[in-house]
Amino acid sequence: MSNETMMQRDLAVIWHPCTQMKDHEHLPLIPIERGEGVWLYDFEGNAYIDAISSWWVNLFGHANTKISVRVAKQARRLEHVILAGFTHESAIVLAERLIEITPEGLTKLFFADNGSSAIEVALKMSYHYHKNCGREKRLFLSLTNSYHGETLGALSVGDVALYKETYKPLLIANKQVPVPVDATPEAAARALEALEATLEAEHEDIAALIVEPLVQGAGNMHIYHPDYLKGARELTERYGVHLIADEIMTGFGRTGTMFACEQAGVSPDFMALSKGLTGGYLPLSVVLTTDEIYSAFYCDYSEMKAFLHSHSYTGNALACAAALATLDIFEEENVLEQNREKSARIWERMQKIAALSNVEKMRRQGMIFAFDLKDYDPMQRVGLQVYRYGLQYGVLLRPLGNTIYFMPPYIINDAEIEKMIDTAYEAVKALSK
Repeated sequence: MSNETMMQRDLAVIWHPCTQMKDHEHLPLIPIERGEGVWLYDFEGNAYIDAISSWWVNLFGHANTKISVRVAKQARRLEHVILAGFTHESAIVLAERLIEITPEGLTKLFFADNGSSAIEVALKMSYHYHKNCGREKRLFLSLTNSYHGETLGALSVGDVALYKETYKPLLIANKQVPVPVDATPEAAARALEALEATLEAEHEDIAALIVEPLVQGAGNMHIYHPDYLKGARELTERYGVHLIADEIMTGFGRTGTMFACEQAGVSPDFMALSKGLTGGYLPLSVVLTTDEIYSAFYCDYSEMKAFLHSHSYTGNALACAAALATLDIFEEENVLEQNREKSARIWERMQKIAALSNVEKMRRQGMIFAFDLKDYDPMQRVGLQVYRYGLQYGVLLRPLGNTIYFMPPYIINDAEIEKMIDTAYEAVKALSK
């Protein structure tokens, strides 16, 4: 089967996400036949390093043996069962293990299907909690430049105009407060002053503040100091406002610790997890919360305080099995320590990119690396040129506008790192000619 044949079959029937489909009149669609480790292989045997972990989900490589075996074993025993009135062992064990490793105070877990759905759960649960307590709080706070997903509630609390502008008339009440402008403590302090002013004036109407801890993913990998998280936790507690930590991208080791909140020593009222949760195998998300919030919904049926929210595949047994295998790998292979060493090696190799005249704002946080292309009009779509160059030389790079980033699977080796960095270097260098 040729790439061309598969591409034409695809384009006849599939509408792809985050894509202007007309681009594929001149931009080849890459049909992938299989994956192994950090590599993806098309139908003609061409290989590509997955430098973005297939939208940030793949932690331990494609076709990982430990995860594959665990999922296959689960499939032979139980693939799925309704989680209303029923339960199963993999869901129970996964909930127990996640509660054990997440910040103290998060003691109850609610299953959903994907990141956006987890954000919807957290927003609804926060609003409903206040309502059950006799308070009508309809406003949510989020940070400028933030992204939390593309369903209507998640879109409401984001601030990336590309995704949000069209749907504004449909969105729930939201207000942005400034994200720290850079990763310094001073910038965090200034942003906290703005947050405090807003909370002081409007806390009676505000249900929750939602943040992406330390790194704003779709917001061009913007990084800020842990002091902001610490201060935001203190202020939200003072003013009776929930803190929602969107760790969908930052969780499971991406920022250097298992969860980004750990670097500020804070425990949120809600923590949303997805993406790396299953090692990139299957859709699954969870929202963790506190006994206090759970208790506000616990009542006789006649009081109508229950959280009536569900997904057909809630707590899917196959996805839970993949997540359990992923947690096993973290426990058995000293992943976080290895990542710290690997992060340093990647950063060292990236310094030659920093020397290019069309590059600025080199940055990293754990296993997230980014830099910006300077002095280019966004309409030039130079990021697309980098993407095409990468594919030509065997590396999958998918820039965010003029931001080039690396977020590879944790198993990437030195030779693969060299190829990833060298290819990006040559792609950016070619732009300046």
